[in-house]
Amino acid sequence: MSEIERALYRVSYLSTRTRQHDRLMALAGVPLDRAAVVLLRQISDSEPLRPGELAHRLGVEASHVTRQVQQLEKAGYVSRVPDPDDRRAQRIELTPLGQGASKRIRDAGVRGMQAALAAWSPEDLGQLAVLFHRMVDDFLAYAETEAEAAPGSLADALPEA
Repeated sequence: MSEIERALYRVSYLSTRTRQHDRLMALAGVPLDRAAVVLLRQISDSEPLRPGELAHRLGVEASHVTRQVQQLEKAGYVSRVPDPDDRRAQRIELTPLGQGASKRIRDAGVRGMQAALAAWSPEDLGQLAVLFHRMVDDFLAYAETEAEAAPGSLADALPEA
């Protein structure tokens, strides 16, 4: 397990480096910071959501999402639309500009991955994708179980030694 944790740390480090992000944004032609890109991608990957639901899915405070949505809205990437279930509430959706930006970011990322993993077989790439999705799903399920079971902290949920 320690080798998996080490590999995940390395992947996380590589994907969050400022130089890597700046290069990706230059290739995509999109001038957004990392937090805005994460939010833009989340909105792109789902139906229009309320800001609170976006915050929950990203595991951040609602105020963080509110600030990012305001910036993305000013730049023309997202807009607010009435929630069909509650007209007092609003959902956030991509504008055509936001859809284009999201596609360019995704395409630039895919091109970089294709170049880096060009020597991998299609079978290996497929297996990696399946295992990554399985791992993320299990991490999310574990986090939900822990959140429901432990009112105070993770330590509260651990058995006594």
